[in-house]
Amino acid sequence: MLQTSLANLDFTRYLRSGDGVLWGQTAAEPVALTELLMRQRHAIGGFAAFVGATWSGATAAEHADVVRFSSYCSTANNRLLAQRGLLEVLRCNYSALAERIRSGGIRVDVLLLQLSRDAQSGRLSLSLGYEYLVPALAAARVVIAEVNDRAPWTCGDTPIEETQLDVVVHTDHEPVPPPAAPLTGAMQAVARNVASLIDDGDVLQFGIGSLPEAVLRELADRRDLGIHSGAFVDAAAARCEAGVVTNARKRRDPGVSIAGVVMGGAQSCRFVHRNPAVRLCSVEYTHAHPVLASIERFVAINAAIEVDLLGRVNAETAAGRHVGAVGGAPDFLRGAMAAPGGKAIVALPSTAGTGDTLVSRIVPALSGLVSTPGEDVGFVVTEHGIAELRGCSPAERGRRLAAIAAPQFRDMLLRAGAA
Repeated sequence: MLQTSLANLDFTRYLRSGDGVLWGQTAAEPVALTELLMRQRHAIGGFAAFVGATWSGATAAEHADVVRFSSYCSTANNRLLAQRGLLEVLRCNYSALAERIRSGGIRVDVLLLQLSRDAQSGRLSLSLGYEYLVPALAAARVVIAEVNDRAPWTCGDTPIEETQLDVVVHTDHEPVPPPAAPLTGAMQAVARNVASLIDDGDVLQFGIGSLPEAVLRELADRRDLGIHSGAFVDAAAARCEAGVVTNARKRRDPGVSIAGVVMGGAQSCRFVHRNPAVRLCSVEYTHAHPVLASIERFVAINAAIEVDLLGRVNAETAAGRHVGAVGGAPDFLRGAMAAPGGKAIVALPSTAGTGDTLVSRIVPALSGLVSTPGEDVGFVVTEHGIAELRGCSPAERGRRLAAIAAPQFRDMLLRAGAA
């Protein structure tokens, strides 16, 4: 293992033209390394980078003069690339990422990590992201790590040994913060309706963004909730600190919140630091169907762009542009449908746009891709109510979904459903 400084780190010694590089997403991104990599990109020559949801400037369109970017999503700053046709989006369930990495479908010649070191024991951790970094660690030819003194040390399912690292640099900076997530009145109303489906002792999965965070904020009066989710966010930390989330009734991983990546800011980072009540795990655990189907009263809460009258979900495209992801929603919704007492919830405001551009997000037929099939959706929730789809015929599904659409679109939807 070579210990060096950022000033002396030359990526051309480790990354060859044509190679593939991968790093952690959102707050788990080793931004000191990725910023340096982008500055040195011309010296390296053409290479590929697989990125998750990005909060930093690493996916600036100007970097695509050399770097071929791919991702599972077009969210966050990845939209800057997607809007210009500079991002290859891999359409696969999140649970498939580990196998794609192992098989070489996602090439990982060089892996960049943000690590933390425990001041007492000296042990290293993967800090804010485990998920697909765990299989990437096994696949990479070269591992370059940024040991960040201000990154939280987390309890996880995969220990890190110094023998696994080829190059280490030491840094001291706050992890990249999340962008502001605006919350509309309609989203708040949707969140209240979703919250009405959640009972004491339920085990929650929640997607990312302002709507799932709003749902968590509506649960202040619940007791003994649990968490098994892909992401751990600031609102989850707040519910844990308030004693709402205790994981006390979980039979699987009792007393512990399970997640793959921390997608929050300072509050989440403080809460997960050296906290055994939160365990970060590989995607092969967080998203595995046998695991999810075994969690009693597992409630999956995921957002959507639009839902058709059969309950099929488009979470990827809007107005002809790719702006989202297949992501983990199909894994979690399917798991919740199979879990004892589970609930598979898709939540969205009933409309998009304003004035003459106002459109219904409950639609006769999807305008984009089918991200989740209708049979894996148990409830659809808007600000106008809750449509339970379990056990319903196609015609009844259509009637129930039309009833929670915006009032001015209901007659149109009923006619379309009857056609």
